[in-house]
Amino acid sequence: MTASAYEAAVLDFRRRKDEHFAAGRGPVDPAEFAGLSYFPPDEAWAFTVLLEPLPQGDGGAEWTLETNTGETRTMARVGQVQLPLPDGERTLLVFAPLGEDRPERVFIPFRDATSGESTYGAGRYLDAPLDRQLGGDGALVRVDFNLAYHPYCAYGDGWTCPLPPRENWLPGPVTAGERLS
Repeated sequence: MTASAYEAAVLDFRRRKDEHFAAGRGPVDPAEFAGLSYFPPDEAWAFTVLLEPLPQGDGGAEWTLETNTGETRTMARVGQVQLPLPDGERTLLVFAPLGEDRPERVFIPFRDATSGESTYGAGRYLDAPLDRQLGGDGALVRVDFNLAYHPYCAYGDGWTCPLPPRENWLPGPVTAGERLS
């Protein structure tokens, strides 16, 4: 049986990421790098949903995220997404760098029931592309948990990584994306 076009695209993305790390352009020593581990690709974990913007007057509201080093990182909270996850509909806050009025991608840090078990304890990240086809402030966002990744601080000391806010802690497991070996 051949992999679907979706699975092939996810596997190609993962192959390119491994090549990037193996070439020394990541947070690991390339001499010790044997490849990242992932859950099997599953398109059921990929959603195209409406990015619900902040209410009028709250656009680009600053949000302070804690980090693994105790410092803080301020980002713009651009809205939220509603996701139909296996354990029920869940809402996640969505962020972008401060000062980006129309980002092409948004940042969604999250924790779930796999955190500290089969994935990094502090959580994982998603970089989700926006589709502006709706016009105005409305946008669709592609939230694909198969592309979820560990922050650099999962690989060693010396990195400062934002932690998912409590609002982005999912009670159920997300068995997609990067996992521990």
